[in-house]
Amino acid sequence: MGRDNGRNDRRRQIAHLAARLMAEDGVEDYALAKRKAAREAGAQDTRELPTNDEIDEALRTYQQIYHQQEHRQRLRELRETALRAMREFSRFNPHLTGSVLSGNAGKYADINLQLFTDDAKAVELYLIDQGIPYSTRQSRLYAGSGSLSVPVYNVSDGGVEIEITVLSTRELRGPLRTSAGGKEIERAKPQAVEALLTES
Repeated sequence: MGRDNGRNDRRRQIAHLAARLMAEDGVEDYALAKRKAAREAGAQDTRELPTNDEIDEALRTYQQIYHQQEHRQRLRELRETALRAMREFSRFNPHLTGSVLSGNAGKYADINLQLFTDDAKAVELYLIDQGIPYSTRQSRLYAGSGSLSVPVYNVSDGGVEIEITVLSTRELRGPLRTSAGGKEIERAKPQAVEALLTES
């Protein structure tokens, strides 16, 4: 019993350290935040690592305690920028994902969009036609029991990085995950983002 309590305390400590790294240092990757926080806490046992949900909860608490007003303002600005980008890419059925949707965006957060089209090349051609500077890479997502290698374009709007993942329309039919056993990626259409802005 005592050992379990100690492990839970350590998990909470690592979750709060990871939340601070995400809020203050702009770490967006949960696995990286966990590893850095575990090192800081001197934890060796991987069973002591918190889940992403536990870090999200710690991050919400951290933002409320230390940055409530600033966080609310920053989140609103990021969602407005996201909505502007979604309108720009409206022909590709854009959806917002990630920390700007969940409300946990730190001060250095990127905006994560998913575009759904059966002509992935059309997105790159659109960027070229519009004169929008971009960089590109491949990313891996998981759907069902398989994985997908998908193109990702990074663009910038007023100093805010926007990460655009391009998927086929069939991927709208089922959940997508960032890891094989991970949580389903939540996504929202422009109307839902408008509603979030209205609520705030």
